[in-house]
This record gives sequence, structure tokens and C-alpha cells, in this order.
Amino acid sequence: MRPLRPLLLAAFLSSGATASAQQAPTPPVTDSEGDRSGGAAPAPAPKPAFQLGGYVEAFYQWNFNRPATGLTNFRGFDNRHNAFTLASAALDALWDQDRLLGRLTLQVGHTPSTYYLAEPAQAGAASVNGSDKELWKYIQQAYTGYRFGSGKGLIVAAGVFLSPIGIESMAIRDNWNWSRSNLFFGLPFYHTGVKATYPLSDAWSLTLAGYNGWNSVVDNNGEKSISAQALYTTPRLIVSGLYFGGVERSPGAAEGRAWRHLLDAHVTWNASAKVSVAAHLNGGVERNEVGTARWGAGALYARLRVAEPLFLVLRGDAFLEHTPTEGETVGGAIFWPVPWVSSGTATLDLRPHERASFRLEFRHDQAGGAMFFAREIPASAVGAPVPSRRSQDTVTAGITTWF
Repeated sequence: MRPLRPLLLAAFLSSGATASAQQAPTPPVTDSEGDRSGGAAPAPAPKPAFQLGGYVEAFYQWNFNRPATGLTNFRGFDNRHNAFTLASAALDALWDQDRLLGRLTLQVGHTPSTYYLAEPAQAGAASVNGSDKELWKYIQQAYTGYRFGSGKGLIVAAGVFLSPIGIESMAIRDNWNWSRSNLFFGLPFYHTGVKATYPLSDAWSLTLAGYNGWNSVVDNNGEKSISAQALYTTPRLIVSGLYFGGVERSPGAAEGRAWRHLLDAHVTWNASAKVSVAAHLNGGVERNEVGTARWGAGALYARLRVAEPLFLVLRGDAFLEHTPTEGETVGGAIFWPVPWVSSGTATLDLRPHERASFRLEFRHDQAGGAMFFAREIPASAVGAPVPSRRSQDTVTAGITTWF
């Protein structure tokens, strides 16, 4: 179920297709299921014009590297070893009435503080405030919009949006695993700009958007980025294809003002009431002054309903990145400090209530270089912890509830 996301707005208000893709939608009600007398199923109750919700995510994790820092590096948001951790707490409000619509989600915790680390810092002046991650990290999404025409008309909105790239969601309740894949952690989390969504049919929708760029409420350069997404959504099958392009480097970068192209596709198939599978592919290229930076990444998911409230989920992912060099000049990496990262994850998801999820998860991370912390950590020249391991294994127990 999606208690905070009306089905009428799901393709537009959710972060692309992320939440709807990772849920396992219930097959449509047939005549025989909806009305045992053989008549048609009753029409669903209308959604309220205003909805208020929220969620809390908490976990305990053990990292078998036993890092002296207590940090599980490059994991995303389940990043604390041997500690009970409040990962995220969020309050969510959305409205849709008389063609006016909008959404505001406020958040606090390790999760937003981690993914806002890439937010550009911009100095202010005597009469203008500065801008940095501390100013914006409490906002998960905030936008306002208008629907042109009655029913399923064109929707235009502006503000801060969760990224349409990828299959996973910011809220764990909408994902099959507790931890996010390397694709989710490496690729953009949010964008600021304007977008327009038009439903081509009951299943198909098209979204065009213009943004400041990757992970930026305030732009880090003078160029803008664009995206286009086609989304197909039915109870059994969800398919998304997306293009995202723009100049993402800051002024003065050795790579120059190169245009970065990104292609993203994912599919979720609910094969039966017990089995669901999903796949996510992403790749891109940036031909800059140093050379050609490129990457390719993929993830596979399988979800099995072991018992009525219990699911077993398996996921494998890999992310490869090529960083160019030109003489003594080395291009700046877009994603990772090593050529590749990968992980394998197994998750038990117990849902004793429609708004509660208990997770137990084992995950193995492997990288093409030292990227993870261990017991003894060498110090760099400035005293910052230095990764010393190419792999890490963790066990995580987590709970999330929502209303």
C-alpha cells in the first residue's frame, strides 16, 4: 500500500517510479473477488484532498570489520557500526484540490545529513543569505503545482523533487531491502526545478523537466539540466525509461563545461502473489577536456513471499566507473574513489501490520580498491580516517513504521 501517495498522483508525485516499482502491488480485483454475487467490484472511495503522514526508521548494525571509527563507509544510510541508530524521521503532507496540488516532506536524521553532503555551498553578502547543506537538509521534497484541465490533465510543478532516476525510494518502507543499492547511493538523490507530467493513457505517462542539476537546491554552475521519462504502470508490470543530461561540473573544473548524458531503465514484474522480480540498469558518458568519463551499473532483485507476513529478498548490484587521464591531469571521479564497487544482499522482511516492517539483513560489499574502514585505521596528513579494506560484511536489524 502507499498510504502517503494517492494513486491518482503516483506517477507524478513519487520520485519517478521508485516507490511504485519497489512495492508489490496487489493484483486488480476481479468481479468474482470483489463481489461474490458476480456483480462488478465497488468503486474505490475518493481520496481526501489533504493527507498527512510520516515515518520513522531505526536500526542496529554489526560490521564484521569492526571499524575503529564506528562508521560503515560508502554504504549510504545504514552507516553506523555497533550502535542503535535513528536513521530518519519524516513528516509528510500533500494536497490535491481544485486543480491545486503540492507536497512538503520534512526530515531529520543520519539519512538526510548523509545525502545532502553533496549540496553546493554558496557564500552570501551583507543583504543576502549564504546557502549550504545545513540550510536545506531538513527538506526531503517541497513543491507546488497545478493541474490544467479536469481529470487526468497536464500537471506542472516547481520545487525540490526526489530524483526520478532509479528503482529505489528514500523511504525504506517502499523498498524491498533495508540498505540501498550502490546505484541508489551513487546516483543523484534530489533535484530542484520545474517539471510537467502528462498522462498519455491509464498506464502511460510522460514527464519532461528542467533542473539545476545533480543534488543541488542552489546550482553549482550557470548551466541547467533536462530530463525526459516515459513510465508504464500496471498492477503487475512497471517499466521506466529515462534520459537525464546537463553540465554538472563546477566552474573552473579541469574537465571544462562538458555535457553529461545519463540513461536509466528499470522494470518490476509481479509474477504472482508470491513472487516479484526487478531489474535496474544505468549508464552514462561525459566527454570532457581530460577525456571521456563513463560508467555502467546494474542491479537485480527477487522477492519471495515465504509466509503471509514474511518476505525473502535477494539483491545483487555492480557499479563500474572509468575516470580519464590526459598527461599528468587526472579527471575527477563522478562517483567512487575506485574503479568498481559491488554488493550482495539478503533481507528478511516481516510485516505483521500493514504499516510496520521489521528487517533482518546480511550484506557483503566488495570494491576495486581500499574503500572501507577496519579496526586499525591509518591517519592521513590532516587526521581524517583512511579506508584500508576492499570488502566489508554487515548484519543489520531494523524497524520502520508509518501512518
